[in-house]
Amino acid sequence: MDDLSQEAPPPRPGAAASGSCAAMVAQALRLAGPRERTVDDHMFRAGRTSFRLQLFTAPGQRAVAVATQTEDESPSLTNDAESCAAAVWQQHCPSQELPPVWIQRQFPGAFGSEPEFQLVTFGESEQYQLHQPRWCTISTEQLVHLVGGPIAEDRGEGYVPPEPEAEPEPRFEAIELHRLAQSHPFREDCMSGGPGATSRSRSWTDRLLRRRCCWYHSGDWHRVNDLALTALSRAQDEDVKAEDMRRYADAYAAAAGASKWERAALYSLYSLPIAIQPSGDDYISNGFINGQHRVQAMRDAGVARTVVLRHVWPDTRAD
Repeated sequence: MDDLSQEAPPPRPGAAASGSCAAMVAQALRLAGPRERTVDDHMFRAGRTSFRLQLFTAPGQRAVAVATQTEDESPSLTNDAESCAAAVWQQHCPSQELPPVWIQRQFPGAFGSEPEFQLVTFGESEQYQLHQPRWCTISTEQLVHLVGGPIAEDRGEGYVPPEPEAEPEPRFEAIELHRLAQSHPFREDCMSGGPGATSRSRSWTDRLLRRRCCWYHSGDWHRVNDLALTALSRAQDEDVKAEDMRRYADAYAAAAGASKWERAALYSLYSLPIAIQPSGDDYISNGFINGQHRVQAMRDAGVARTVVLRHVWPDTRAD
């Protein structure tokens, strides 16, 4: 097990739970010491995931790995945290009993915020196999103290953006939740009620107890989807492009007095990399590319309609 792990539940990536995160960062800083940057690979690859890897090492000290990535790269560091950290451990620190202390930074930050460094700790681990990631913000100053010297905060001049390919056009559409496949969220225990459990079969008491147990259950999805559906209707009248929807919807939500959580949740619905996206056109029988945690939280709250992202080839668009 990663010796930086805590018993507190994992916070949502980019959203720290103050008490547990403060303890996790403090424990990481106990490993602070002078290290040398022995690896600076601007195009490190772990399977299909690419990122800049800076590795800081010193004799007798645990390695520290800093991974940076842009939103144009997929899969993301957050979605593949376990395999990315395991790949660096196996390739660059194979003799160390524990994986490197894992730090990630993505541009832009979660839901369009300013990019921050995230300390990622892991739970049950085996040799080169990591599980149960937990994210906490760590400041640049704390990170410099941890490695004992300067770090590069950008993606690096050696970054090679992916070649643009002919792609279908993204389009947002409103949809009833009952048309979507049954979701199977991972990592968040509060989204699983046991074998055969569904949001319909859970009692109202059970649903109430799920509130604020994680980021997904900590806000009003009815309010968010009311904002999302109204913003979509207005945007269609104004011919707003899909890639501009997150800013359009956020401006609308801000003017409507939405809370910080509501704006972040709304932004996530209209952010192309993380929007709710069913797999295929036959929504019910297919799974999800993105969004099953949010869909499950909406079902737990009794939301009827939401917004999903589809990709349509230009010659098949409706007039």
